[in-house]
Amino acid sequence: MNQEQKLTHVYLMPGMAADSAIFENISLPEDEFKVHPLKWEIPHVDESLEKYAKRILRYVKHSEPVLIGVSFGGVIVQEMAKYIEVERLIIISSVKCSDELPPRMKFASKTGLFKLIPTGLADYVDYFEKIAVGDFLKKRARLYKQYISITDKQYLNWAIKNMVNWKCDRPDEKVIHIHGDRDEVFPIKNIHGAIKIKGGTHIMIINRFRWFNENLPELISTGKLKKKEQTKQVN
Repeated sequence: MNQEQKLTHVYLMPGMAADSAIFENISLPEDEFKVHPLKWEIPHVDESLEKYAKRILRYVKHSEPVLIGVSFGGVIVQEMAKYIEVERLIIISSVKCSDELPPRMKFASKTGLFKLIPTGLADYVDYFEKIAVGDFLKKRARLYKQYISITDKQYLNWAIKNMVNWKCDRPDEKVIHIHGDRDEVFPIKNIHGAIKIKGGTHIMIINRFRWFNENLPELISTGKLKKKEQTKQVN
């Protein structure tokens, strides 16, 4: 068996409209893991989530890979895992099933209000950067501009529609869910059975990367946290 065959292959799916650069600070031991960032593609008109997930699966070249998805990317990897065997399925700052969506998203789905969300994201990010007041907002604006890679309206309309309308009968039992207790997009009060990151926000894959670098290897290898992290979860 050569070195390539010994490695665990880890595929990373970024959040909605985000570039794989959100994983730039994620570092896994190179003698154990090979990381493969995935990218968003522009969906076809009226393409189903299932068909889109199968299309992204074309880029998964190894058997029984590890799939890790952030936010809407977490939904995509869960859909991908319906069609292949995976060694580990990990979602970050995401939801395991539609019942974990916040009430505002459920309302948007039920009423169709998601269709009214403006999707001129490039214009929005530029505007947000110009009007941001205070260090926190200015930093957040720079982060958005740095990591948002897709501003295509067809993609954004499709992604928002499929996020709020996502349906699942029950959560996949294989899912390992990592979630920040200060996530402003998917509030922790709606999330069940997740590994909670104290102070973690929706973008913690970027600004809490040290936690992931320390804990992902063990989670991938065993499906469990290190004992000291398990103690923190209890306390």
